[in-house]
Amino acid sequence: MSGFASVVISGASRGLGAELARRFAAPGVRLLLVARSAEALRAVAADCAARGAQVEVAALDVRDAEALAAALAAFETAGPVELVIANAGTSLGTAPDGTPETGAAAARQVEVNLLGAMHLVGPLLPGMLARGRGAVGLVASVAALRGLPDCAGYCASKAGLLAWGEGLRAALGPRGIRVTVICPGFFDSDMGARFLGPKPMGMSLGAAAARAHRALLRGSGRAVFPAPLGWLLRILALAPPGLGDWAVRLMRFRVSPE
Repeated sequence: MSGFASVVISGASRGLGAELARRFAAPGVRLLLVARSAEALRAVAADCAARGAQVEVAALDVRDAEALAAALAAFETAGPVELVIANAGTSLGTAPDGTPETGAAAARQVEVNLLGAMHLVGPLLPGMLARGRGAVGLVASVAALRGLPDCAGYCASKAGLLAWGEGLRAALGPRGIRVTVICPGFFDSDMGARFLGPKPMGMSLGAAAARAHRALLRGSGRAVFPAPLGWLLRILALAPPGLGDWAVRLMRFRVSPE
């Protein structure tokens, strides 16, 4: 059961976004799926249509705020969006040969992971506020909880998303808008496969999607999983800097090229 009559999902062509689209797809549900790859979007859209949903796709980059706003406005001509899920993301970091990420690489992650979410959610908030109801899902990461040496730009982008989401939740909750910030750890995905190193407490894509889906249906304020990894990173964030830095240096998350 979807629980929402109209849902927008970015990063919907693969991985968690595609799996969430399939889980929300049901008879009577309208979906707008956003991603850069038109071909991959069509495949996910076909799966969702087979489940009875009415599906539209928008093949665009979430960094293009103007094009994204236009696609959202067109979708809302048939009815208001009840749930928007900002899932589009990218990851870079220290290369396998030890070359650190550049400032440009870090900025790109902020543009996609943080600003892209703002571009997606921002145009929909006025309508939700006017109606006094709506739901927002932001897919951050456990990497938002403590900066890690091999993926500082990624951590920064997700920490910003976490802070923005928590601020939105506090501000908009009394006005009928539910905001759920999702912080998953490692799970099976193309992005996860690019991290070269240990993946503690990793889980399947299906398990991660099930937890995220459940949190969104419940309107949970925050969903961090697996919980032990989330608590570990929280503790390291509170530890003296020298101790915390030493501990996270033991985690080697070199990243292969996209």
